[in-house]
Amino acid sequence: MIRDEIKAALVTAMKGGDKAATGTIRLIQSAIKNRDIELRTSTATTDDDLVVTDVLQKMIKQRRESADLYRKGNREELAATEEAEIAVIERFLPKQMSDEEASAAIQTIIAETGASGMKDMGKVMSEVKSRLAGQIDPARASAMVRTALV
Repeated sequence: MIRDEIKAALVTAMKGGDKAATGTIRLIQSAIKNRDIELRTSTATTDDDLVVTDVLQKMIKQRRESADLYRKGNREELAATEEAEIAVIERFLPKQMSDEEASAAIQTIIAETGASGMKDMGKVMSEVKSRLAGQIDPARASAMVRTALV
């Protein structure tokens, strides 16, 4: 489980004196704990690794947006901090699909759903998210689906 990897990495970072990694891993654990609290009231059961992967992907998205804003504001040192946090967070994500694998999977989903144009984008993306969750970044998947449906 990804949670176990995160706990082990925290102990390793603390023992190694890596303050940046320790802080980032603690942020990860906090975000996961917040999601767990949100899901307590939910009646739907979800796979734990999918929940953790979703949290990690959102954290990465937030940090990429922050890094872009920092760069626009000529704050390179803050952008570098955000990118260092992204590198720590990415260690816990499952292996991402290559462009070829993702393209093939998306083409299969398009064929199975019978999508014929941009009007079917939502239907295709719904299937992509359910089948390929954690294996492909949602923004990257969206761009690939958009390209395939044009």
